[in-house]
Amino acid sequence: MTDTLSQDILVHTEDGVCTLTFNRVAKKNSITQAMYGAMAEALAAARQDAAVRVVVFQGDLAIFSAGNDLGDFLNAPPRSLGEETPTLRFMGELADFPKPVIAAVCGPAVGIGTTMLLHCDLVYAGDNAAFSLPFVNLGLCPEFSSSLLLPQMMGHHRAAEALLLGEPFLAEAALEVGLVNRVVPPNECNALAQRQARKLAAKPLSALIESKRLMKMGQATLVRKQMLEEGQSFGRMLHEPAAREAVSAFVEKRRPDFSKV
Repeated sequence: MTDTLSQDILVHTEDGVCTLTFNRVAKKNSITQAMYGAMAEALAAARQDAAVRVVVFQGDLAIFSAGNDLGDFLNAPPRSLGEETPTLRFMGELADFPKPVIAAVCGPAVGIGTTMLLHCDLVYAGDNAAFSLPFVNLGLCPEFSSSLLLPQMMGHHRAAEALLLGEPFLAEAALEVGLVNRVVPPNECNALAQRQARKLAAKPLSALIESKRLMKMGQATLVRKQMLEEGQSFGRMLHEPAAREAVSAFVEKRRPDFSKV
């Protein structure tokens, strides 16, 4: 079954696997509020649908996601990430989703395109994948509990390099630190994710759900607490001089000057 909750998010369910595809390639799969809403709705439906046993996220072979659509974000910025927005609903649905979640990542995965992977259970990457977390470069702070989960995964020093410098790191580096499970040629990535999803879908769902719950129970409360703390900081920093300078530079197509902020 194929559904389209948003023309930019395709939802296809078959053989127990619900696949969500970023379908906005002309805009580098940058994510709008409508797309966040569509993904939150799809996850909520998949949670309740007994026929869905696994969820897969995928993008294009050349681009996973450029992160937030900045134009859409500027038109209706949240007062904070604690405000009830489509973005927050998506974050909550993915962070708490009880069934296995797989991601297939090819090309750039920017901002939330990378932080959402921290809440997936299996991640497969094309060898053209590039992960980046440019929050500081926008005068902002990390989100989606990445300031908690990345240091746990990578260690403090590598996480600091990723979050403070905001420079891309490639698929092999992501494999080394445990962000991805396997690196393959881009034209094999989505198919690999689907094969793994079907393996999981053939297993007893109750055992999958309980195993995932047990693996995550020690950090579930911490993740939610960190998301709230990040959201409060993010909302405050949106209105501070550094973020305003970053936005102005984006609009004016120039390099930002943070020397006075």
